[in-house]
Amino acid sequence: MVLVIVVAVAALLAGLAANRYLRPLLLSEDDDTGMAVKDLVGPLLTLTVLLLAFVLVTANSSYGKAEVAARGEARAVDQLVEAAEYAPARQRAEVQADAVCYARAVRAKEWPAMADGNSSTAPSVWSTDLRRVFREVQDKPVFGMLVAADNKRSDEREERLTQATASIPSAILWFLLSTLVITVIALGVCLPRRNNRGQITTLVVITALLTTTLCIIRDVDRPFGGIIDVQPTAITKVEHQANRDFLARHSADELPCDNDGTRHNA
Repeated sequence: MVLVIVVAVAALLAGLAANRYLRPLLLSEDDDTGMAVKDLVGPLLTLTVLLLAFVLVTANSSYGKAEVAARGEARAVDQLVEAAEYAPARQRAEVQADAVCYARAVRAKEWPAMADGNSSTAPSVWSTDLRRVFREVQDKPVFGMLVAADNKRSDEREERLTQATASIPSAILWFLLSTLVITVIALGVCLPRRNNRGQITTLVVITALLTTTLCIIRDVDRPFGGIIDVQPTAITKVEHQANRDFLARHSADELPCDNDGTRHNA
């Protein structure tokens, strides 16, 4: 994002310098004439609308899928906790404890890692332990309910991690940035050299608008980091609910993890 801003500002300065020094060599018309403000706004407004449409598509596909996956994963964990109520007492306690620790690991360890497009191994510790408990009740009616909920949790987590990585190739972002540079420099060349305060102001505003659009594209394409991000609200809520259900029959000291989902030393 910083690179986009720096390059855009450099393009604006280059355009203004070209207007000052290169324009007299390319154009023979009077220095007081040039492209009017309305001529500047027309074609660039079209480009801006196209870029904004691209942002909307990106937001609807990447950000939207990430948010849906995060909520779906939280619902699956909640179903695990509820299904565990039908299991024998020992397995019920272990499933609910693992669910609490899994939610904590997702919230505290994997969510910050996703800001850089990475994952964490911390939640996998508890999903592996869940499958161990499932094998102990595979002859019970609750087995199918637990496995179905865990499969849903696994699918939603995989989708969440997929959406955490950038979906827009870097080549496209560089192309958009190059388009911004060429457009701003070309418009700067066409500005009149005198009595051009209105045109320069318009060019600055358009440059800022296009730069903001590119920054939004860059930010929305990474839905778990930046200004516009998906917060771990759903998984945190499920964590509290699962912890409440576990504490209804057990003490907090019996949880096998700390508040960040890290397993206690044996």
